[in-house]
Amino acid sequence: MEFNYTDLIGYAASLFVLLSFFNKDLRKLRIVNSIGCGLFVIYGILLPSIPVILTNVAILLVNAYYLFVKKEPVSPAPDVHAGEES
Repeated sequence: MEFNYTDLIGYAASLFVLLSFFNKDLRKLRIVNSIGCGLFVIYGILLPSIPVILTNVAILLVNAYYLFVKKEPVSPAPDVHAGEES
């Protein structure tokens, strides 16, 4: 199986998006997800694929809004079930 640089960028983008969902900290999630989306934009340009480009630019804009305009708290929300007896 032969990989070219376009495929490698696509796989790296997928990996970053997947890894972003393992973060509990929303800020870190958005940063890692943005890296993946940025790579997907490059991937879409190399294919070329307008739907891939547009979708990931939109996600990048949403992430940028929450990272820079509406800054979210760094820590995750408290566990509402903490201290309950089973």
